[in-house]
Amino acid sequence: MYNIAKPTPDDLPTSKQLLRSTLIALVIAIAILFTVVLPSEYAIDPTGIGRMLGLTEMGEIKTQLAEEAAIDASMDAAAARAAVQPATPLDAGASSVTAQPAPIPLPATDSWRDEMQVVLTPGQGSEIKLVMQAGERAEFSWVAQGGVVNFDTHGDGGGQSISYEKGRSVPSDEGVLEAAFDGNHGWFWRNRGSSDVTVIIRARGQYVEMKRVI
Repeated sequence: MYNIAKPTPDDLPTSKQLLRSTLIALVIAIAILFTVVLPSEYAIDPTGIGRMLGLTEMGEIKTQLAEEAAIDASMDAAAARAAVQPATPLDAGASSVTAQPAPIPLPATDSWRDEMQVVLTPGQGSEIKLVMQAGERAEFSWVAQGGVVNFDTHGDGGGQSISYEKGRSVPSDEGVLEAAFDGNHGWFWRNRGSSDVTVIIRARGQYVEMKRVI
């Protein structure tokens, strides 16, 4: 048999050492939570480090995908309920064809400051943003050619984030985007159709630059 020497009290860590090790581990865990986990999973970036590392964009995409999945699930449930209900006869002379909104034509190119276009394959998403200061206003117009898209007009910067508008199966949109704070403000589009869609975005007004993020 082997004789195993038992540790002496001097070999064991003291209560002070254990407390210090626990506090150090707690501080490291909190730092990882705020700089890695929250930005990459929930697009919450209170320190701004997640944006520098590219983790916040990952969190934004995950959040948007989760929101789209939840909306899709609710729409599927509503469709299933409608399928089991008896059909309502159409009124005499009523048409069973629902008119689809026509894409809004974009104004002449030379009247805009910047223009970008992205081709979205089925299931693909893309994001274009304007670098803006708080209170600046930019006029925009975008159109989806070849189909419709889901979109989220939002902004982020300095640990802040905001969603201005969201839409599903939209062929186009236009208006004025006013920055709520200093940072990047713009659009995320996703193609949920079965064929490629080309999104063309044009803008003018108060902003530093237009850039493609994703």
